[in-house]
Amino acid sequence: MGVLAKTFIVKKNDLKSGKFVESELAAKDGGAILQVDHFALTANNITYAVAGDMMQYWNFFPAPEDGYGIVPVWGFGTVVDSKVEGLSFGDRFYGYFPFASHVAVEPVRVSAGGFSDGAAHRQPMAAVYNNYTRTTADPLYDEKTEAEQMLLRPLFTTSFAIDDMLDDNGYFGAKAVILTSASSKTAYAAAYLLKKRKGVEVIGLTSRGNMMFVKRLGCYDRVVAYDDIASLDAGVPVAVVDMAGNGNVRSSLHHHYGDNLKYDLGVGITNWDAERGTPADLPGAKPTMFFAPTQIAKRSKEWGAAVFGEKLAAAWHDFVAHASDPASPWFRVIRERRASDVQKLYLETLAGKTPPMDGLILSL
Repeated sequence: MGVLAKTFIVKKNDLKSGKFVESELAAKDGGAILQVDHFALTANNITYAVAGDMMQYWNFFPAPEDGYGIVPVWGFGTVVDSKVEGLSFGDRFYGYFPFASHVAVEPVRVSAGGFSDGAAHRQPMAAVYNNYTRTTADPLYDEKTEAEQMLLRPLFTTSFAIDDMLDDNGYFGAKAVILTSASSKTAYAAAYLLKKRKGVEVIGLTSRGNMMFVKRLGCYDRVVAYDDIASLDAGVPVAVVDMAGNGNVRSSLHHHYGDNLKYDLGVGITNWDAERGTPADLPGAKPTMFFAPTQIAKRSKEWGAAVFGEKLAAAWHDFVAHASDPASPWFRVIRERRASDVQKLYLETLAGKTPPMDGLILSL
């Protein structure tokens, strides 16, 4: 007996064009079906879509129609059909899901801690995206903070890796770290961690409309509008963590700092529809693309997977307690499940119109 799955697919060459499709799913021998209970939608997911071909994000969940892709999301899912020993009806997992109501998986390495999707088409990509963590054995899980986990956990893991990589390399000689798109969750989580180290000045770049929000966070030493880059001291060596992916902003920073721009790390593409081309002859450090699984693998080898997990969990619980403090929360949870409203929220996120205070939790 199968389930009727609803999936949101978008045109790869026109991310504004999307539609819902339905299909019948049933567990094959050695397979299982998970209901996607709910998932977060953030600028991070837009980066997945924009870099879908370049970084193979479209390959995780192939769309049923040519020219279309399925945006990957992070959330929680429950087993509703299983032909796998060790996976039972009702078991819940945190992991990487399609923008859909259900997903078919081919579990391997099933254990008390979770499983990995062994589907052949997923093996060329980073293993971290194929792992599903059982909630009953997850050191980061708390039933009361599922929304926070969906909104912040995948971003926080990237932020943790950014902070660790910069510290691991002595900030590449920089005395300040500049984070673009400072209102984004990945940026402010990284800023929170960097500021706790007290080794460098942490500067947030943002739009004028988001200045008050970013200042209120308190995780940046200084907040500067994009059109005020020239006000920054060009004599201070800096490292740039670029979440915006805006070629004009990047170019302005390089020309302003020149050889004092010691490191340029590309992470996100929150300004996905802005000028993204980066001239080859920019002064300063050559832009480098960040891939969190690389730093995670490095530290897991050096520290051991268990120690890495302990460090990540400790940093996570500290951060989420601060970000979700009822006295001064950094976000508010917005929930939606009606298809038309879900699509509307996707388009608003794509257009960068979602208020930075809003944390979208969706289900189909």
